[in-house]
Amino acid sequence: MSLSNTLARADADLAAGRVPLARQRLRGLVSSFPCEPAPRRRLAGVYRLYGDPAEAGRWTYLEEDRDAAETAAFEARYGAAARRMKALAWRGPEALAATSFARDRLAEVREACSAEVGRPVGWDEPVPVDGEHPEPEDGGVSVSGVLAGTGCLLCVLATVYIWILGVISLFE
Repeated sequence: MSLSNTLARADADLAAGRVPLARQRLRGLVSSFPCEPAPRRRLAGVYRLYGDPAEAGRWTYLEEDRDAAETAAFEARYGAAARRMKALAWRGPEALAATSFARDRLAEVREACSAEVGRPVGWDEPVPVDGEHPEPEDGGVSVSGVLAGTGCLLCVLATVYIWILGVISLFE
């Protein structure tokens, strides 16, 4: 579905009082169209309805006419630059931003994050945030992956065992 159609549906959801559905649609739009300012602005409006200034500030962070109190609430909730970088849900280079103000804010956050982690970072790479561990590189093995694989294998073996017992009992 196109950006304009989904925005219209989110507006209709809001008009009908279906605020959670509108929020879900708008979050999907921000994810699908991270460089578009319209879904971000509307999502900020939804969070204002919820009375959540930090989230409203999160989604207007790239706007020149943003509310200072909402911006401060966002920066307080997402204190580390790496957390702000992840929260902004931006993908691609800053040059894709609609305004020079947005490009400058994105560059500030990315540079602050680079200083925090001690190496240059980009918007399309995972950055560890407050004790999180980045995903293993392709071909890497993680403990959770091994445990999940072992659990799946045990379930398959149990199913095959029960199936074999059922077949054997048919012929007895």
